[in-house]
Amino acid sequence: MRFRPVLFLLALASCRDRPSSAEPTVTLTVAAAASLHEAVVELDSLYRLEHPDVAVRATFGASGALRQQIEQGAPVDVFISASDRHVDALQRAGRVDARSRRVFAGNALVLVVPARGDASVRGFRDLASPAVRRVAIGAAASVPAGEYAEQVLRSLGIADAVAAKAVYAQNVRQVLAYVERGEVDAGIVYRTDAQASRRVRIVADAPPATHAPITYPLVLVARRPHAEEARAYAAFLLGPRGREVLARRGFTAP
Repeated sequence: MRFRPVLFLLALASCRDRPSSAEPTVTLTVAAAASLHEAVVELDSLYRLEHPDVAVRATFGASGALRQQIEQGAPVDVFISASDRHVDALQRAGRVDARSRRVFAGNALVLVVPARGDASVRGFRDLASPAVRRVAIGAAASVPAGEYAEQVLRSLGIADAVAAKAVYAQNVRQVLAYVERGEVDAGIVYRTDAQASRRVRIVADAPPATHAPITYPLVLVARRPHAEEARAYAAFLLGPRGREVLARRGFTAP
């Protein structure tokens, strides 16, 4: 009997040496397109509930800017781009695991105006009108939404007219903010961005034939220390919970 306290103390010391199940032992970093902000934040919270040993740190921005950070060695485990182009570049450079590449979601492109703005802009062709002075567009070199927008404008034959009045933004959420504050007459954003704001109004959808399909490729960054945890996290995003969250937020299935 006298040995029991010693055994109890040894067991207690052993428990203290083990990491608490409530404290993460692995931290993953996901870099995602700005338009995915709310969806990824929600999914990360759900994942943490099911995997308390894994913390997910998310960073958001223009896909091109995130790609450059990965090229420069930023400690990113999972990259979700709004364009195939930036993942293609990383794949050619051997920066990502090509076998892990999957389509995460799809989206649509829309034209928005301030919610309380006038009715002078009713469609994309109206952007060429002298009555429209400023149009917000993502910088095509790094912002996929801007790249898709330029494709639409070229397809409609109004690219030069709009370029003369364009206000270029660093990501699609900045485009949305310009429109929300009434700093521009109109802007071109994803449908999911427009649906998340009460301060803008959708006036037109871009015809799908005028631009490349809008898809979000997901890929694991190569040579990261927690590859198995990253693979499990990616599987969760691509699974039923991910599909449910994305659909509720207006994204289309791949």
